[in-house]
Amino acid sequence: MKKGDKVKFVSEVGGGIVAGFQGNNIVLVEDEDGFQIPTPINDVVVVNDDEDYNTSKIVAGKVQKKGIEIPDDDFDYDPADRPVTFKAPAEERRGGDKLNAYLAFVPMDVKAISSSRFETYIVNDCNYYMHYAYMTAEGNSWNLRSTGEVDPNTKLFIEEFGREDLSEMEHVCIQIIAYKRKKTFLKKPVIDSEFRIDPVKFYKLHTFEENDFFEQPALIHTIIENDQPPRPLVLDAKALKKEMMQKVKADLRPVSHAPKPKDEKDAPVVVDLHINALLDSTAGMTNSDILNYQLEKMRNTIFEYKNQKGKKIIFIHGKGEGVLRQAVIHELRYRFKNMPYQDASFQEYGYGATQVTIK
Repeated sequence: MKKGDKVKFVSEVGGGIVAGFQGNNIVLVEDEDGFQIPTPINDVVVVNDDEDYNTSKIVAGKVQKKGIEIPDDDFDYDPADRPVTFKAPAEERRGGDKLNAYLAFVPMDVKAISSSRFETYIVNDCNYYMHYAYMTAEGNSWNLRSTGEVDPNTKLFIEEFGREDLSEMEHVCIQIIAYKRKKTFLKKPVIDSEFRIDPVKFYKLHTFEENDFFEQPALIHTIIENDQPPRPLVLDAKALKKEMMQKVKADLRPVSHAPKPKDEKDAPVVVDLHINALLDSTAGMTNSDILNYQLEKMRNTIFEYKNQKGKKIIFIHGKGEGVLRQAVIHELRYRFKNMPYQDASFQEYGYGATQVTIK
């Protein structure tokens, strides 16, 4: 440091020209008004001619101002670059406090349905948040495919899949807990919904229908609607036992009383699937064993007459709780899809009988 050098003060704003020295530790700094300010030599720094001693000094990539060092990264920081963390509260709609949720499959290219891949969504059509678990069965075990939270009155993308994945998705389970945030609400039961997915539907354009949730057609499965879950796929054991062991209802006429056509060749085959008509005793059999025995009897009868085109078979399953009937219809829909069926004649067989025609 020598006379004539430009300097600036370290501990305060300002500076000037070195006019002289007092001893070894004091420098006389002449300001713009001509006053000489005695200053400790350690409290001034020399600046270049192109620097303004009234501004901060940039040293080694850092900003030095009044003894405070600020990293380079923050020097050019623009508050507008700060990420948006605010999230608007979920909007509720009138009449939206009943749970409505759906599992939706949407083709990515509906015009090329034979080769299109598909997207899976969970649709939350109510005012509740929903925490979900989406699972598919593998034998007696389950695979978790996705879990997360769906905001009220919105839909959430879950996954993308192709037809090669359909074999893993035939048996689906959705479990949901519903709640609201930062307010009181009516507690809803935990949802546990299981259903079957027919892979054949993904090859047929007409199964993808117009809907209120997507601009393109979609295959929609109901998880819960107006607080009411759909009829469960898994049969209730108590209802099944009641259905299997009940007596024939009064409105179900005995098979022996049904009138027969004059031509025995055209007479329908009548099979009573009530367990007490098939077995003398069910000791040691579980409810599942009983149902499987009845369905096996149904399958064997159809196979026995499969070559007799136009042959009609009447399966009597009773009215009751409809458990056995549901299982029979399920078999006809998925195992014997090419065979038409309908309710059998009430006048001849009463309620609780299904007629199948061999094709």
